[in-house]
Amino acid sequence: MANRPVFKTSHDAPFVSEVNTEFEFHPGFSIQQKQRSITSLHESFLKDYPGLRVLEISSKGNFELGVRLSAFNLMIHQPGVGDYSVESAFQASKVFELGGPFQDLLRVSSRDAKRDPRLRSSGQLLAFKFFTREFPLEPKTYFYDWLYASALWRKQDLLREVVQFDAFTDIEYNPKKSVNCQARSVAKVVGLYRRNLLAAALEKPEKFLMVGYPECQEEFSGDNEDEARQDSLF
Repeated sequence: MANRPVFKTSHDAPFVSEVNTEFEFHPGFSIQQKQRSITSLHESFLKDYPGLRVLEISSKGNFELGVRLSAFNLMIHQPGVGDYSVESAFQASKVFELGGPFQDLLRVSSRDAKRDPRLRSSGQLLAFKFFTREFPLEPKTYFYDWLYASALWRKQDLLREVVQFDAFTDIEYNPKKSVNCQARSVAKVVGLYRRNLLAAALEKPEKFLMVGYPECQEEFSGDNEDEARQDSLF
């Protein structure tokens, strides 16, 4: 048996809730074994939440939509830069005490970006810098959520499909080893969309922070003209 989180959309900030779910884990690296574990996880979750629609967000998923929504596959097009994945953008934005951001990672595959040795040899992670815009480490999932949401907003066909689902998983995500999770980010996007807040929240990163993270609402209750300006990030 194993325990993994299922991320449900929520009506109120932070628009996602986490349900730890015990299920039968099927060991092995084959996609068939991964999909058996996904099915087991979903079945266990649905015993307590019958009627909800659950979608695996990963390249191991059973449905094409979830595979396309993997951060490895969800692409961002930027004039003058080209196409790069959410995963590559996330890794390319890391700023360490001994180096970074490594923007050359935008030009490599998602897998190569994640495995780049500089990400493990450059010391402590200090912040994120996405082109000219800097993001803090707190809240812990803020930059990843914003980056993923911004990319998905530009794929309206995928957005229209995914908002039909209520809960999301990523069979590869282990909360003991990682902070960010694409399934959590999708659940947050869907929660914001259902409250008709997604478009407004994505007007600028500071607004996404204020709307999506209740602990930051007081801090950002008034816009500073310099901090709240809209940069052309894409």
